[in-house]
Order: sequence, then C-alpha cells, then structure tokens
Amino acid sequence: MSTVAPILAVKNIEVIYDHVILVLRGVSFEVPQGKIVALLGANGAGKSTTLKSVSTLLASERGEVTKGSIEFRGKRTEGLAPGDMVGMGMVQVMEGRHCFGHLSVEDNLITGAYARPISNAQVREELEKIYAYFPRLKTRRTSLAGYTSGGEQQMVAIGRAMMAKPSMLLLDEPSMGLAPQIVAEIFEIVRDLNQKEGVSILLAEQNTNVALK
Repeated sequence: MSTVAPILAVKNIEVIYDHVILVLRGVSFEVPQGKIVALLGANGAGKSTTLKSVSTLLASERGEVTKGSIEFRGKRTEGLAPGDMVGMGMVQVMEGRHCFGHLSVEDNLITGAYARPISNAQVREELEKIYAYFPRLKTRRTSLAGYTSGGEQQMVAIGRAMMAKPSMLLLDEPSMGLAPQIVAEIFEIVRDLNQKEGVSILLAEQNTNVALK
C-alpha cells in the first residue's frame, strides 16, 4: 500500500455564494501525485465551483468555502490568493479559454512565464517545448489569438498554463464547444503532459467518454 501523500486533498468541503446560496456540500476527493483525476457531471453540477475552490478563485465570485479543508502539497489553502497557488505550482485553465485576443499566440504563451524569475533564453527554451506539444501553435505563433479557432485557443490556454511550470494543472471543461477530432487531439496532449512532464491533473468534464479514456 502506497504511503505517498496526495498532491491535493479535498475533505468534506461546503461552498456558499453571497453568504446564502449553498452550491456544494460534503465534497471529498484526492489527487495522487502524478496522476489524472476527473470530476464528471452535467452542466451546473458544481464542477467549476469545485475547481475554483481548489485554486482559491472563489472569492472573486463572492463564494466561500465554509466547511471542510483543502490541502495542496500538504499545506492548507484557506487565506491564500490565486497568485500564491501559482507560486506553489498550481495553475487553472478556466472554462471558455480566456486568451488575450489582442495579443499574438506567442505573446499569450509568454505571459504564462511572467511569475517565474527566468531569463529570455529560458523563456525561448520553454516556448520550444510548448510548440513541440502543440505544433499547431508554432505555425500560428504570430497570429492574434482572438482570430484563431476555438481548438487553437484552448491549446494556447493550456500552453500558457504550462509556461508557469506547474506541478498541478486544473482543467475546466477543455472539450466545451470543440469538434470531436480537436477534443481527441487536446486530450492526447494532456495525457502526454501528465506522462512526460509528471504534471498532476484535475479535470472537470461533461464528456464522460473522452475523460475516462
């Protein structure tokens, strides 16, 4: 039996919005180090709220974890800001992609490295690694992100998150609104990121078939 502590432990949390609206109750799960865990459920089931609870983004939406606890790498996260979580190695890719439409694909990717004290040469090295995973982005690197396809924007969002060198990635509905072929391509890359880079992944998905594969 493994004695390695999980990278993420969510224990019996309750989430309330605006001090009155109960959204989650009694949610518990763990993400083992270096593994992929999927939260499956229909739209409105609370998957996004769960991810925002973990990444501490809830406060921006007037939400609050009122019971239970969340531990990331053995440290309780209450009182921490989203920037603190990025510094600890957790990055969330939000539902809906949220690229900087007025910036090029490459500039979008570079913004992901701003929180890291690295040289320009190291940034270029990291960019080439991202392009190796996402060849489509290399061919579109000078295009404005707002004029790329939905699938390409999702790749930009994931690539930008990877530029922060996370030990854990939270992916919120990465298949939403995308053609099946693009979804399969993105999930194949996500699996590669997990296996080759050792990134632990918490995935919220409605698409049960692709998530379980």
